[in-house]
Amino acid sequence: MLLLAATAGATATTARATAARATAATASATLTRPASQTSPPRGFRLSADTATAIADRSPVVRAVRRGDPGLRPTAYTSGPRRWQVSYFAHREERAQVTIDDRSGAVVEAWTGPQVRWRMARGYEGAFGRKLNAPYVWLPLCLLFLAPFVDPRRPFRLLHLDLIVLLSFGASQIFFNRGEISASVLLVYPVLAYLLARMVWTGLRPRRDEGRLIPLVPLSWLALGLLFLIGFRIGLNVIDSGVIDVGYASVVGADRIAAGESLYGAFPADVAHGDTYGPVTYLAYLPFEQMLPWHGRWEGLAAAHAAAIAFDLLTALALFLLGRRLGGARRGMLLGVALAYGWTAYPYSSYVLASNANDSLVAALLVLALLALASPPGRGALVALAGVAKFAALALAPLFLAAADRGHPRADRLRRSAVFGCSFALVAGGLLLAFLPDGGARELYDRTIGYQAGRDSPFSVWGLEPSLAPLHAAVTATAIALAILVAFVPHRKNIVQVAALAAAVLIALQIAAAHWFYLYIVWFFPLTLVALFGPHGVSDGPSPSTSAQPRTGAGLPSTAPGSSQPE
Repeated sequence: MLLLAATAGATATTARATAARATAATASATLTRPASQTSPPRGFRLSADTATAIADRSPVVRAVRRGDPGLRPTAYTSGPRRWQVSYFAHREERAQVTIDDRSGAVVEAWTGPQVRWRMARGYEGAFGRKLNAPYVWLPLCLLFLAPFVDPRRPFRLLHLDLIVLLSFGASQIFFNRGEISASVLLVYPVLAYLLARMVWTGLRPRRDEGRLIPLVPLSWLALGLLFLIGFRIGLNVIDSGVIDVGYASVVGADRIAAGESLYGAFPADVAHGDTYGPVTYLAYLPFEQMLPWHGRWEGLAAAHAAAIAFDLLTALALFLLGRRLGGARRGMLLGVALAYGWTAYPYSSYVLASNANDSLVAALLVLALLALASPPGRGALVALAGVAKFAALALAPLFLAAADRGHPRADRLRRSAVFGCSFALVAGGLLLAFLPDGGARELYDRTIGYQAGRDSPFSVWGLEPSLAPLHAAVTATAIALAILVAFVPHRKNIVQVAALAAAVLIALQIAAAHWFYLYIVWFFPLTLVALFGPHGVSDGPSPSTSAQPRTGAGLPSTAPGSSQPE
């Protein structure tokens, strides 16, 4: 009922979502070459030649032409009262100018990656809407940090970890301005730190560092959690748009419901929307059936409902995981802290405010941690995550034997076989069920192949093609890490599994040809478990005294001496 009530409000505010896209008036308008270059088309004041002459005088075009004087201009009408003049070298568009027909003023002028990628232009509100406003973003950052700050220990490592998690914002400032080179380069130091931090945590478990929440009472944190949940849902309803990711997910769900092929023949305004695994579209199916899609990029109440549901499911799964990790003594505090960290983190709000599908991966991976002691359960959940977004398939080696090292060899083999069968049945069954007419090759080309092969300015590899040899080495290292963590360390507790899973996903994102801020939530909840877990893991025997799984965390503790009472 909560979701239906919320999405009813979202439907009423669909015009705002449309307005966000309309900021770039030419983004979705049909381009038409006028019949005459010298006479204005019907309803227009300027002719194509006049629009071209205006565009020729723009500083952007002058600068591009100094380097390539042979550029060929072509003028198009672009919706009502707008002109677009594109400059081509052979078939490649090198510059683009938008002109207002009434005033003759240049509205926009672009070159470089902004010509092909409208999301690189810094259009206000295109992603996240009002969430980007400093009066919303900065208080969220403060709320994320404040409960975990210990003024008595200013050099506490957790302080640095949380600040680094927020420092993606430095990159985003430049992204919002359309300064893509700076925004891309600022991402990699953050990812590199988090990768090193997660590998270190996964390989070298540490003692409890003291109270996770040194000053704030648990009741205050719980009230803050409830407030943030209400605030985020309210912001989604009142002021959020649906980006192409959410739109494509709803379209895919509609195609499944109609019995049509899932891959191929998506609408022209989201032609590559069939790039995800079948689980993504299946997850949207109940929402699309309750709140049907009507064939347009408007009225996407199903996308709002799904985004809210995935967000709440992730928070709930983190709470339950914290309860299990902390046991009777610390479980409530750790559970509330994990759920609070998720809801206060600006980038989980960014996904929700964009109505993207990325929180689905976060929810499934936290549920896989909850099911870590069950080979068929964790096998099925890792498969579901991997067939939602294919990058998560890289976690299969880690989860294969993550909880089984303390068992006798014969039992380990049996449990690994059960995991493998569960994983293969779920992943293979879903992929076979939605295999397109072109078979596995077409499925690969439309999903993993498209993602890996597209030319994107949102990674250092796309900005600097000369780094191809280094890119290959980084990719190979990420793959090697995904395999290595299955064996090292020999025994892992649940916090270590979370850390190493986050490390694998971060390594893959460093190697990705295309990266965006929405992807942060794939590894963020796992990172949160790795950072908060050592403060709340319940007391218990060390591996030297017991090889059997513990009832609390589902794993033998590998921390030296285990956790000590606060």
